[in-house]
Amino acid sequence: MRRREFLASPFALLAVGATVDYPSVDPGRALEFPRDFGSHPSFRNEWWYITAWVKATNGPDLGIQITFFRNRPGVAETNPSRFAPRQLLFAHAAIADARESRLRHDQRAAREGFGLAEAAENTTQVLIGDWSLALVGGVYVARITARDFGFDLSFTPTQEILFQGDAGFSRKGPHPRQSSYYYSQPQLAVSGRMTVGGTDLRVTGIGWLDHEWSSEALAPEAVGWDWTGLNLNDGGSLMAFRMRERAGRTYWAGGTRRMADGAVHRFESSEIRFTAQRTWRSPRTGFEYPVSMVLNAGGIEYVLQPLMEDQELDSRASTATVYWEGAVRAMQADREVGRGYLELTGYGQPLRL
Repeated sequence: MRRREFLASPFALLAVGATVDYPSVDPGRALEFPRDFGSHPSFRNEWWYITAWVKATNGPDLGIQITFFRNRPGVAETNPSRFAPRQLLFAHAAIADARESRLRHDQRAAREGFGLAEAAENTTQVLIGDWSLALVGGVYVARITARDFGFDLSFTPTQEILFQGDAGFSRKGPHPRQSSYYYSQPQLAVSGRMTVGGTDLRVTGIGWLDHEWSSEALAPEAVGWDWTGLNLNDGGSLMAFRMRERAGRTYWAGGTRRMADGAVHRFESSEIRFTAQRTWRSPRTGFEYPVSMVLNAGGIEYVLQPLMEDQELDSRASTATVYWEGAVRAMQADREVGRGYLELTGYGQPLRL
């Protein structure tokens, strides 16, 4: 069994190493749809990331996360075998329920092929076994069957695509090559069914989707990032991130604010500040995370308060990382002005993509 698990694990293949010419991310390239809803297999890394706050009738607030990752490891690319690991797929799913002591989560990993794991190029259609995310008639449909929970949810866009950075060219560092193609779809209307601990729930809520792809590994000066995507109560949205150096200083930052009237402001790196307000130490890994943060975006402050402290996701069985991915409320003067997610990576050990 141990040998079979090793051979089945796509991450075991990453230790082989390879030299491959990945395409660059270039400014001025206009994103094209529906093509750019799909996979970009020549690039090194890619992910489709959905988060949401949902609620059943007379039930508690729940946070959900669904992420599909694609990686081109650059090994065995000339091998004609159908088993050659030219593309690797990973997926994470989680539920945050404040009534429980910790996050419910599960993960999948596979080599692409054989109809068991695939990422279509012409639209969003990613699957690993019975886990899938697909764009059907303009609506994202996620179906997840995990160990002790499941999703069958629809995410309907209510606004135009929000391009991050300069028309989708998102800088992640001072060098232009440290960039990604990146767009978001905030204010998604969520509806559908969830199964939690054997109980079926009909839920509705508000979600957020990110789709991002790039060829660069994390800058050597950076150990991880802080990221948040917030659906604001007035119909606006806010994305902000910072790449962190080992000493905790900001290496690079950025973000985008869409106003309620549709106007968009792109933040310069100097306009974004994350400041820890309260930390939490994981009893399992010993990693310490700033789970409550003060975000200053262009001179406007938001206090990000977690739905619950323990939202650590251990994905060492798939992407070999441990990170904190949590549902948060955005507060101003003790008043809730929005809800979203906060992602904290590289706090226990440097993140390596």
